[in-house]
Amino acid sequence: MTQQATFGAGCFWGVEAAFRQIKGVVSTAVGYMGGTLDKPTYEDVCTDRTGHAEVVQVEYDPAQVTYDALLDVFWANHNPTTMNLQGPDVGSQYRSAIFYHTPEQEALAKASKEKVQASGKYKGPVVTEITPAGTFYRGEEYHQQYLEKRGMRQCHV
Repeated sequence: MTQQATFGAGCFWGVEAAFRQIKGVVSTAVGYMGGTLDKPTYEDVCTDRTGHAEVVQVEYDPAQVTYDALLDVFWANHNPTTMNLQGPDVGSQYRSAIFYHTPEQEALAKASKEKVQASGKYKGPVVTEITPAGTFYRGEEYHQQYLEKRGMRQCHV
C-alpha cells in the first residue's frame, strides 16, 4: 500500500526530477498547496497573492523507501534558510515547506528539521514550514515531468 508525501522546495521542476530518481517512489505530480484560492492556476500562484506553494506530491511505497529518506532528498535539493527564495525564484510560492499527511510524518518532519538545524551546515535558521497537508491542486500538464520531457536532469543555475 502506497503513501503520500508533499514537499515545497522552490521551483517544482527540479524537485520533482530529484524525487523521480528514488527507488520506491511510485509516482510524482507537481501542483499547488497551502493557499486560499480554490483551483488555482500557475498564473494565479505566480501573482504571489494566493498563498500557495509550488509543491511535489510524491506517492511512495514505504516497503521500499522510508519517509525519512524522502526528507533527506527534500533537504538536499534546496536551501531551507532562505525565506520565499530559491535561486533566482522569489515569492512565497517558492517557500520551503513540508505538508504532512499523518501525525507520524509530522513528528518525523519536525525531528528532521531539528537535525538539519543542529548540523551546522547552514549559518542561518532553517525557515521550513511544517503544516498539515491541505487540498492538492495538480499543476497544468505542461509542468508535469517538465525536465524529463525536455531531456534535462536539473534546472539549477
